[in-house]
Amino acid sequence: MKTGGQLIVDALEANGTERIYCVPGESYLAVLDALHDSPIRTIVCRQEGGAAMMADCHGRLTGKPGICFVTRGPGATNASAGIHIAMQDSVPVILFIGQVASHAKQREAFQEVDYARFFGDIAKWVVEIDDAARIPEFVTRAFAVATSGRPGPVVISLPEDMLTSLAEAPEALPHTPVETRPGEAELDALEKLLNKAKRPFVILGGTRWDAEAVARMRTIAEAWALPVGCSFRRQMLFDHLHPNYAGDVGIGINPKLATAIKQADLVLLIGGRMGEMPSSDYTLLKSPYPDQTLVHVHADAGELGRVYRPTLAINASPSAFVEAFAGRKPAATPAWADETAKLHAAYLDWSTPPESGPGAVQMGPIMDYLEKMLPDDAILTNGAGNYATWVHRFHRSRRFATQAAPTAGSMGYGTPAAVAAKELFPERDVIAFAGDGCFLMNGQEFATAVQYDLPIIVVVVNNGIYGTIRMHQEREYPGRVVATDLKNPDFAALARAYGGHGETVEKTADFAPAFERARSSGKPSIVEIKLDPEAITPTRTMTQIRDRS
Repeated sequence: MKTGGQLIVDALEANGTERIYCVPGESYLAVLDALHDSPIRTIVCRQEGGAAMMADCHGRLTGKPGICFVTRGPGATNASAGIHIAMQDSVPVILFIGQVASHAKQREAFQEVDYARFFGDIAKWVVEIDDAARIPEFVTRAFAVATSGRPGPVVISLPEDMLTSLAEAPEALPHTPVETRPGEAELDALEKLLNKAKRPFVILGGTRWDAEAVARMRTIAEAWALPVGCSFRRQMLFDHLHPNYAGDVGIGINPKLATAIKQADLVLLIGGRMGEMPSSDYTLLKSPYPDQTLVHVHADAGELGRVYRPTLAINASPSAFVEAFAGRKPAATPAWADETAKLHAAYLDWSTPPESGPGAVQMGPIMDYLEKMLPDDAILTNGAGNYATWVHRFHRSRRFATQAAPTAGSMGYGTPAAVAAKELFPERDVIAFAGDGCFLMNGQEFATAVQYDLPIIVVVVNNGIYGTIRMHQEREYPGRVVATDLKNPDFAALARAYGGHGETVEKTADFAPAFERARSSGKPSIVEIKLDPEAITPTRTMTQIRDRS
């Protein structure tokens, strides 16, 4: 006989859980008590949204479900931001929520929420466990649901009395991974389509990739001389300095790349959904009927034909697909090799940062410095805002598992993600990028980095505004500024107040020595860049946007 709390922890251990992210609550004290004697590492966070985003980063970088525990009511609703990210980004996460006791349900008891209704549209599966004896069944199923097909978040509600009750339950067994593999007929059909193509293009996206699959994809690209683009915030799926890389298929796409995709006669989309952002509002691939011959490879059959009608649909995970197709070779030397080389040259030109811009701090030379200084295995994280353009356009990713950024476009992600990444990979450099508005949404997780001695470096690009919204505001309603100005703290002093290291950059030349001091401090650090709000994009100032409105 064991308590429900102990059965939860036993089931997590059986499924290979090594760490959890949580904000404690009295609603699941029985689980916390069981964790006391468990080898599972417990990371206590400062806000449930940050904890859920850490779990998302864990799932994003490892492919294994990130585990998060929060309390009922406000704890669960705070965590919903991370669950929405995990859903839109196809990341495996399991969120456990302490729930009110069974006798109090349906009475609008203290902090009571109907989680099936609340999370129904932003989770793959939501369940409440009423019988402790069924905990092994439900937890093992949660791991299977979170990782199979299109990965995503699972939410499990845990009534407080269920967790303290004693039950006899079967020993928890690990879930059985489910792999979807392509058939020979589909591979033959793809080979024929490629051999007939004149202007093919490959777009990589989604999850269910690993380092071996990325290496196999590189082999396929080389054998077929294929130009390869990475979907929005999935840049770690292909080496940017490889001669077959054509660029980021995301927000602010290189016009030459957009033209190449529109003019392609065959698009091979592997792993991704090609949603609104990477499709440039469904213009690169028209929905529901693309102009191009579309071959869509996806692990979830429900995604095939949901937005685009493919000429050939292949129900397979990216890793299984590239393993099966890697041995296929073209019938003749591909005629498009020269075009592939031109697209890579266009990418190199597009991703070379500008040397000048408005104000005393120039982001171009700063990005150039970071590109030369950071090792290939450095992990870069960020949330959302115009500052992220500098990262996505000018950072040349070289290796898998080096990027954590929400395709859902959520602010506040970069700092908690960096904490999780550094805890997972303590030997690697972890750099979080955040705008001033972005940082202050979950910046309190900097305290978590200090608590666990995780020397992340947070680069706060401070321009005193909600930059993306101001940019759209100035374009649509020029000169009518409302609700986009910010008055910020001294971020370097804030870092020191938390127990970390702080630096302030007011001139371009200040950045390199400030960054090196932060790096050598051995502490979690904030490097604040005071950027002129006119420097709103790499190529246009705020005044230019306003005047061309």
